[in-house]
Amino acid sequence: MPHIIGEPCIGTKDTSCVEVCPVDCIHPTKNDEDFEQHDMLFIDPDTCIDCGLCVDECPVRAIYPEEDLPEEWGKYVQINIDYYANK
Repeated sequence: MPHIIGEPCIGTKDTSCVEVCPVDCIHPTKNDEDFEQHDMLFIDPDTCIDCGLCVDECPVRAIYPEEDLPEEWGKYVQINIDYYANK
């Protein structure tokens, strides 16, 4: 999985990262039916091309390459995977 959205996104759901993603791999977007149902955004591990554009756009510094994800946020790898597994 190239990039992971971690804990700082919870409750923020700033969609600046969505707007810069060239492959539309960050969801839910404000246009998605389930946007209000989730308290954070998720990166699709099968679609992300590891460009890193989302990292600098995130105002709460919630997006990391998987290898740089803080250890205490390790559970967010599976949380991001699970969101897309249920789609």
